[in-house]
Amino acid sequence: MAKITAAEVNKLRKATGAGMMDCKNALVEAEGDFDKAIEVLRKKGQKVAAKRADRESSEGAAIAKLNSDQTVGVAIVLGCETDFVGKNENFLALADQLAEIALNCNSKEELLAADFGGMTVADKLVEQTGVIGEKLEITAFEKLEAPYVGSYVHINKIAALVGLSAKVDTADVLAKDVSMQVASMGATTLSYKDFDPTFVAAETEARIAVIEKDNEELGRLGKTLKNVPQYISMSQLTPEVMAQAEEDAKAQLKAEGKPEKIWDKILPGKMERFVSDNTTLDQEQCLLDQNFIKDEKINVAKYVESHGDVAVLGFKRVTVG
Repeated sequence: MAKITAAEVNKLRKATGAGMMDCKNALVEAEGDFDKAIEVLRKKGQKVAAKRADRESSEGAAIAKLNSDQTVGVAIVLGCETDFVGKNENFLALADQLAEIALNCNSKEELLAADFGGMTVADKLVEQTGVIGEKLEITAFEKLEAPYVGSYVHINKIAALVGLSAKVDTADVLAKDVSMQVASMGATTLSYKDFDPTFVAAETEARIAVIEKDNEELGRLGKTLKNVPQYISMSQLTPEVMAQAEEDAKAQLKAEGKPEKIWDKILPGKMERFVSDNTTLDQEQCLLDQNFIKDEKINVAKYVESHGDVAVLGFKRVTVG
């Protein structure tokens, strides 16, 4: 039997991340051959991976990575089975390495086929499954390219990317703030203009049905009923709808006995409230129409405008689980 030194064990451990005894046993089985020992550990990983294939990798780490000139960004999630592993330093280091490789890939499939120290990323994940003892997989992959890309990561559970149309002087602050908005509020699209009319119509019907059902119970309990909106998106507020809303507001002011000479001071607020009450879908799902988390008096679009001649071109968001 070949004599295995501590230096050889340490070398294999550094190369694979495996435990000391696993490395020693692999070297013994390989009779001291370093490359064969790596193969022994890899086969062990394959066996463990096969046994755990049906497990859910619902924990893990979300990582965002930008290239040097911040024109390309990637956000990935390296999934594992337990939160304990997801917080492990070696696991987080692996996730970071994978995100660095992902910068040069255009899809999850390309990432899995990419080189990782002489093996594919897919093989590396199998190897590390054997080392760690949990199923590891890339559960999310997003890439974004723009004249300027910023990012934000929330406790390694959510990673967001935002692309800007220009690298203005405050691009770093703007991109980070909007990325934080994306991470926090979970928008699904950039603007209400992106909505399909059939989706909006179906969503309107569904939301009204829910509110009306809630109102039945509230009425039974003698409580204040919820307002039932006519609309839920700016895409529905045509010039005709807005004109009718203004006429209705004027009729209300007249019925209340408000002097006509002060209507001009009251109407803007009433119209603003009408828009707010009838654009709930936009406020929930459209990034630019959401209230800005750092100043809820304005929406994200207004905040972006405050940074000059720049626009948000797109965003990406990945989450653990």
